[in-house]
Amino acid sequence: MTTCRRRSAVIPLLFWLLSIPAAGNCGADAAEIVRASIDYYRGQASASTVEMTIHRRAWERTLTIRGWTKGMKESLFAITAPPKDEGNATLKRGNEMWTFNPKVHRTIKIPPSMMSQSWMGSDFSNNDLAKSDSILEDYTHRLAGAESHQGKTVFVIESLPRPAAPVVWGKQLLRIREDHILLAEEFYDEDLRLVKSLTGSRIEMMGGRLFPTVWRMEKADAAGEYTQLRYLELSFPEDLPDSLFTLSSLKTLRR
Repeated sequence: MTTCRRRSAVIPLLFWLLSIPAAGNCGADAAEIVRASIDYYRGQASASTVEMTIHRRAWERTLTIRGWTKGMKESLFAITAPPKDEGNATLKRGNEMWTFNPKVHRTIKIPPSMMSQSWMGSDFSNNDLAKSDSILEDYTHRLAGAESHQGKTVFVIESLPRPAAPVVWGKQLLRIREDHILLAEEFYDEDLRLVKSLTGSRIEMMGGRLFPTVWRMEKADAAGEYTQLRYLELSFPEDLPDSLFTLSSLKTLRR
């Protein structure tokens, strides 16, 4: 049971047996765990309704968002409430992003210089929305240790950027349960200082899968402030039409 190949075959048995030194030598398994987790929460396609609450010390606002994803490269988000924000939408296709503002009926392509900016005033950036597959393509992974959660093993995975990878983070730290559920993700700058963290909670059955129904993003330097996502609906259809993920759909989608 000391090789990477044999560990991957007996993951459920490693509740207490996985040591940090042994895990650190098994980079292939770490990449497989990350990929399996992303495949699990995205599926071939997904459709969701999410309530997003942006909490600040002096104010709070809540948006309702409809979202669709297809594979690793395509996603579409449309705000349905409140009325003043209804119709704002964001399309991600490959490494490109566009936003649509219904008040001026204008579609804007997001340039690279704006990818780190806040999305709709939240603690999520445009880059967070666009880089769903970046963690697989732009980072190398190693098992840094193991913890436990509700009687299941949680793999702690350190993800470091590949040389010259077009990423903003110097390191990411993921906590993925043995049943593929992502529990937390931490984002570090180039000096390896924690910038923000994403934590999942309230694991419930949605769309036929166990899934954290509440996610909270918090910045390390803004105590008491956060953006919280609460899933109201979630399904995993076998497929979605390609026509949904187009600029035309971004502007004409019935919300």
